[in-house]
Amino acid sequence: MKNRIYIDNSVFGGYFDEEFEEATKQLFERIKAKDFDIYFSDRIFKI
Repeated sequence: MKNRIYIDNSVFGGYFDEEFEEATKQLFERIKAKDFDIYFSDRIFKI
């Protein structure tokens, strides 16, 4: 059984943030390799 992970919208921003860029790109490579079952919210909250 694959590990399941939930990713928050902020993870996508990490791709373009110098501090988190390397780790985020590694995560996305593992996602593309189907190492995980990915879950994320499709809800948009307005305040």
